[in-house]
Amino acid sequence: MTQHTLQGRSEDEVTWFQRRDTLKAAAAWVAMGGMPMALAQQRSNVVEFVGDIALNGQRMVPQQNIQTGDEIATGPASRLVFVVGNAAFHVRQNSRLTVERGATLNTVSLLRLLTGAVVSVFGRGANRAIVTPTLTAGIRGTGVYTEIMDDQGGRTYFCNCYGTVDVTAGGGQRALSEASYHQSFWGEPAARNGRFLRPANAINHTDEELEFLARLIGQRTAWQIAGKPGVKDGKGYMEDQPGRLHPAMTVPLR
Repeated sequence: MTQHTLQGRSEDEVTWFQRRDTLKAAAAWVAMGGMPMALAQQRSNVVEFVGDIALNGQRMVPQQNIQTGDEIATGPASRLVFVVGNAAFHVRQNSRLTVERGATLNTVSLLRLLTGAVVSVFGRGANRAIVTPTLTAGIRGTGVYTEIMDDQGGRTYFCNCYGTVDVTAGGGQRALSEASYHQSFWGEPAARNGRFLRPANAINHTDEELEFLARLIGQRTAWQIAGKPGVKDGKGYMEDQPGRLHPAMTVPLR
């Protein structure tokens, strides 16, 4: 398993994909034909369901569908893996989010994370966004990890694991993130030394869980395509690039 660093998360939370039942569920989803066949056969788009989960304020059961417009809340020791269109999501425990509709019922336009954490992989398509109380990320085809740090004043941790993302915080500080291997940001609730966007280290997520979600939508991560991992220091590059500034450090101060 690739190197990972934890901050306020347990090992079990980031190695969830190793469970035998999870692997069997993913294999069955892929063998079935993924989201197109789930729609054709009117089957649930939930790949894995563990614990206590609420859908639109009501207790959820595994056979239900997640649709755009829905609100999801996970309890302690709970998690949910699901696919909508060409996007796959893993919602961690103690999380609350809404999945907002795009051009069709099965297209995600916006993921609004209110508490907790979510790992997301998006196939190519129309621009989409992830919104938290302190950060907005304009998503193209990419894989990302987003977490709201309740024990740190609600600051947002955001990692562009691969792909291109427009990251905005503080009502206007904006950085263009072009990453091949984990480019990480803090979205601060209040400016620190004039910065609402600040560089972060790569924490609380693994290469393998991004690969797991990418497989559900017939995709591969940038490092799978390259055939090797990069330097997991939060700067976003396959190779160490001394002297190259993190995009958050090029944003004008406020």
